[in-house]
Amino acid sequence: MQQTRRLDILPDDLVIKASVQTDAGCVRDSNEDSGRHVSPHDTEALAARGRLTIVCDGMGGHASGEVASQIAVEAISELYYSNRDLEPRDALRWAVEEANREIYEAAQTDERLAGMGTTLVALVILGDQAFSAHVGDSRLYRMRGQTLELMTTDHSQVMEMVQKGIITMEQARDHEDKNVILRAVGTNPEVEVEVSSIFQVEPGDTLLLCSDGLNDMLEDVEIEAVLASESDEYSACQQLIEAAKHNGGHDNVTVGVVTVGAKLTAPPPEVRITREVEAL
Repeated sequence: MQQTRRLDILPDDLVIKASVQTDAGCVRDSNEDSGRHVSPHDTEALAARGRLTIVCDGMGGHASGEVASQIAVEAISELYYSNRDLEPRDALRWAVEEANREIYEAAQTDERLAGMGTTLVALVILGDQAFSAHVGDSRLYRMRGQTLELMTTDHSQVMEMVQKGIITMEQARDHEDKNVILRAVGTNPEVEVEVSSIFQVEPGDTLLLCSDGLNDMLEDVEIEAVLASESDEYSACQQLIEAAKHNGGHDNVTVGVVTVGAKLTAPPPEVRITREVEAL
């Protein structure tokens, strides 16, 4: 298991702590997932663009899924912060669209990478506001108080059936088509990116990003119980991955846990502030 952790504290800012961890699981020989939490060194960029967390679940088999997820993480991390002409939500959408182009073009020029792609969920926390972008079935949850809420809607065959009232969410968990996704980054020349509305974050909130290797193995109530029982984001990531593996670990599993604390007037002197972490 590769794992990362970071703590960001700026004067008069919310305390944001994050851990991103990934594991191959119990069945797969390789890990095609990637993840990263980014905060720029430049305080002006931090104030303008906030902090970014990404989880990607590559597909395509062999090494190609890993390549797709890594391209997505690298490209979005750079492009989101580099484009100052767009509003933050538009910049995130554009960054995902550009990552889609890079992955698709790479697949066209190397037959070993043909058909590769990745699902994606990205979260930006900017001040006391947040928004997300996602493609495919990687998810964003928010834990507020003792209640876990799913903030994204899977772009999948079974979720479309749920929305049409054909099956229930409970039936979707065990449906034979539960892993059939309708969108992915890099599989076509263009991609439809779903960017959320802006929502408020509050001290005490926990945001969870995950590949389907987590939510396929754990029901939401089990995820909720782990988040409620763990005192910090690092332990929460570890325990979620271990629980997924205990239940079979049939897929790679990547988890990003971002916690929101109250504002401080200054960083505590004993805390070493870091700027970027990733799990690849």
